[in-house]
Amino acid sequence: MEKFQAPRGTFDVYPNAAEPWQRSHSWVEIEAEFRKHVALYGYGDIRTPIFEETEVFTRSAGDTSEVVTKQMYTFKDKGDREMTLRPEGTAGYVRAVIDHNLCPPGSTVRLAYFTPIFRYERPQKFRYRQAHQLGVELLGSTSPAADAEVIELTVRFYERLGLKGITVLLNSIGRDECRAAYRDVILKKAESYLKDQEAEDRARMERNPLRLLDSKDPALQQLLSDIPPITNYLEETGKQQFEEVQALLSAAGVAFTLAPQIVRGLDYYTDTVFEVQSNQLGAQASLCGGGRYDDLFKRMGGQQTPAVGMALGVERALGVLQEQELLSEAPKLDLFVVYTEATKAAAFLLTRAMRAEGFACQTDLDSRSLRAQFRLADKSGARLALILGEDEAAKGVVKLRDLASGDEKDVAREAVGDAVRQSLK
Repeated sequence: MEKFQAPRGTFDVYPNAAEPWQRSHSWVEIEAEFRKHVALYGYGDIRTPIFEETEVFTRSAGDTSEVVTKQMYTFKDKGDREMTLRPEGTAGYVRAVIDHNLCPPGSTVRLAYFTPIFRYERPQKFRYRQAHQLGVELLGSTSPAADAEVIELTVRFYERLGLKGITVLLNSIGRDECRAAYRDVILKKAESYLKDQEAEDRARMERNPLRLLDSKDPALQQLLSDIPPITNYLEETGKQQFEEVQALLSAAGVAFTLAPQIVRGLDYYTDTVFEVQSNQLGAQASLCGGGRYDDLFKRMGGQQTPAVGMALGVERALGVLQEQELLSEAPKLDLFVVYTEATKAAAFLLTRAMRAEGFACQTDLDSRSLRAQFRLADKSGARLALILGEDEAAKGVVKLRDLASGDEKDVAREAVGDAVRQSLK
């Protein structure tokens, strides 16, 4: 019978995966590090369903975005309601904040998350149909300090992981008035390119021409190579806001590069947008992206609420960590308890006692021979073995063996915890 495999564009995470970035301890560690990191900034956890009503995403991401037009996993449930697996995080969290009134006027709320996202796209290295994101949303503040906090938090997290070779690309896409003026500039420059496109694609591009700036098509890149940056069209308040974001980042020691081509792929962004890129991922250089989205809450049926956020790709972060040989080995066992048939019950209690003292400990579950148990102990990677045979039980001791050197000694039962602790130093 044919074996089942993970669906195309997905992967499994498990302890001894051939690729270090797919090993489960790597995933546990990066999420734990992220949780500890964002806690320093006062971010609390938010979790929402992985599927929402489809309109949550069409209304937020915009009907011209590739996410909506080409990539969403959409289905009808048994009640004939149209649902979509989460293609990105922010929209669902905004829905939850509105639903539970988590950010009333005058408040500032900081939320963090770890989530899978689902997009039907061509699988590539570190680009999957089920991917995973760590992210934050800072709600309730119009201050440029909020933009700077999110960007600085992101950079410091990558530094915490030890990543080298990252670059922050920064831009501002302004508000409606600015973008309307810039839209005409782009369309005029790209006129010859758009004439050659299929009617449906041309209509989509014309509805949101900002996305043309981020195109990978060399012909279009050439056409737009000398276009003035959108920051030339910012209104005065937008210019001041963007200048203050830059000043705050510089004061915090966060290096950045102004990048007019950074516009982000979702319609809800306003003003500040940014990406963090790595020089080790080739075509998939982007590690992280984010920006301000002050109009999204109102678009989603809530009150006008200023907000800024970011999401970073877990697969790509782990991939760069692997490239730079920064992924740690899986934690090893401290102890393996070896026993005979006569001491099986006592060994079970000893194992439980060692775990209660905080030691990572295993024992054989199948009453194998002593020789087989020692083979298991060696294979487990444990540093020490605790041996409880009939002789040791009669004397009220446990034999403590260093599995690397073979050195061993008898230890009184009541002193085993202290002896193990000393040996593990």
